Amino acid sequence: MFAKVHHVAIICSDYERSKEFYTKTLDLKIIEETYRKERDSYKLDLAVGNHTQIELFSFPNAPERPSYPEARGLRHVAFEVTDLEEAVQQLLKKGVSSLEEIRVDELTNKRFTFFEDPDGLPIELYEK
Repeated sequence: MFAKVHHVAIICSDYERSKEFYTKTLDLKIIEETYRKERDSYKLDLAVGNHTQIELFSFPNAPERPSYPEARGLRHVAFEVTDLEEAVQQLLKKGVSSLEEIRVDELTNKRFTFFEDPDGLPIELYEK
């Protein structure tokens, strides 16, 4: 029934800060940016590879995430990488300080790590 995940939607607290993080730090490409005056809200469509998108929204007074990372609902966003060490080094060079130690998934034996976006959303890097 489903062919792929089309997009993941993220609501941020500071649009310009999050836009810079996702486009400059994570190097995601902008597909389209829209300002909706009636909502005082931006919507930024970002390409993740050739098949998936992130929709970055800003809404006035959005509530904070209740806990890390075990809140009900979306737990985290995961990006597949070919070389985990290289991806970690690139993020460190770009100032990402929230990187956790690299771990091994006990079910798949694949390596992974987590870091946070500017609002504390957990982001996983999962080695291919």
